[in-house]
Amino acid sequence: MNLDSLKRRFHSRFDLQPDQADASEIDQTFRSGVEFRGTNLWVLIFAIFIASIGLNVNSTAVIIGAMLISPLMGPIMALGYGAGINDSALMRSSVFNLGLAAILSLLASTAYFLITPLSQAHSELLARTTPSIWDVLIALFGGLAGVIGATRRVKSNLIPGVAIATALMPPLCTAGYGLAVGNFQYFFGAFYLFAINCVFIAIATLMIVRLMHLPSVKLLEEHAAVKRRTIIGLVVLLTVVPSLYLAFDLVQKELFDVNSTRYIHEVVRANPNVLVLSQGSDYQSRQIRVTLAGERLSDTTIKAMEKRISEYGLRDAQLVLAQSGQVMPDINAVKKDILKDFIKSNQTEVIEREARIAALQKELGELRKAASTQLPLHDIYREITAQFPQALQISVTSGYRAGEAPIGAPGNPLVERPLLLVQLKLTQPLSATERQRLRLGLGVRAGLNNADDVELDVTVSSAAVRKTKAAKR
Repeated sequence: MNLDSLKRRFHSRFDLQPDQADASEIDQTFRSGVEFRGTNLWVLIFAIFIASIGLNVNSTAVIIGAMLISPLMGPIMALGYGAGINDSALMRSSVFNLGLAAILSLLASTAYFLITPLSQAHSELLARTTPSIWDVLIALFGGLAGVIGATRRVKSNLIPGVAIATALMPPLCTAGYGLAVGNFQYFFGAFYLFAINCVFIAIATLMIVRLMHLPSVKLLEEHAAVKRRTIIGLVVLLTVVPSLYLAFDLVQKELFDVNSTRYIHEVVRANPNVLVLSQGSDYQSRQIRVTLAGERLSDTTIKAMEKRISEYGLRDAQLVLAQSGQVMPDINAVKKDILKDFIKSNQTEVIEREARIAALQKELGELRKAASTQLPLHDIYREITAQFPQALQISVTSGYRAGEAPIGAPGNPLVERPLLLVQLKLTQPLSATERQRLRLGLGVRAGLNNADDVELDVTVSSAAVRKTKAAKR
């Protein structure tokens, strides 16, 4: 396989042309989402309140739902598309509608956070106040994926996914929260994140539109093209530079926290006479805060600890110790007390279990005693079989009167009147006299004092009934 063949196969693998929609269809797709009017405007307002509530109660699922229904992606991608095809009117319309959406979002979210009784800033809200270069990369790659999905003949779920990844609505609502509580650091941080997403989604759209060589509305003169490229470059530069600084600051803070944790573990906790009750680090004040229990450390020991701070990349950091002065507990004594309590608890459980077993054994004995005095069912069955050899079915069982229980049942009186149950299925019916005679005989045979304690159920085979009726006819 030669080099040209490899190039062709590589190009065919990454080619975007085969499933690309027509230029007119792409144009309609981008232009249809520009204006906020009617349905789009109402959906935007509802999405603002949903996102604000989600941030207020710290619900990730609600925030994702708001991002899915938000129509903010439309004018942003249309702005990049307009720049790609040199359509100044579309660009102006996109900027106007995007500005309108941003103002409405800020007003609605500010109003919500002014009236809500929940004013605490949760993690979902705080996460959108410190953007960095990673947010730039998310917006860029998300925008690239979104515009590729929007230019296909068969539309996919890329746009909702991009809306979730780039998070346009939550930063605006966070900015509204900053205005409502008077925290302008939150406001500027969140609005800057929104600006990052807008700029780099639009830039990604511009890049793909130019790559696809979509037809331009007009050709720009050289000086106009240079001017536009300069403006775009300045906007990108002004957006990226602060994010680089914030990213550097974020990395330094992360390193400070990691090194502080390692320093506390290897230096402070290494002292066997103290116990670390709490620990923390503050990157802004460059402090490592530790609260100790046990023997109070001497000044010499503390100075020795402070000298080792530089070994962990924590130059200019300050160790702040808070010593409670409490005596360290004897670990062996603590272990002995725990073991003693454990053994005592187990002994109590064993005693309770043995008492329960004894009670169950007593109850079982009473049940066995009761079983030994049960009715002679087997003998009664043999006698009925001999008396009714033509019987199709014979069933003999015992029971107790309703509302009474077997001997030994807890909380109930002893049973004094057992019940004999006999079921017969015959070929010929029994008369009332024969039934009564049979019931009395069974009662005597079972040793029952009352014939009412014998329940007799006699049925006749349906086939025998039909045969009897036929003989009569």
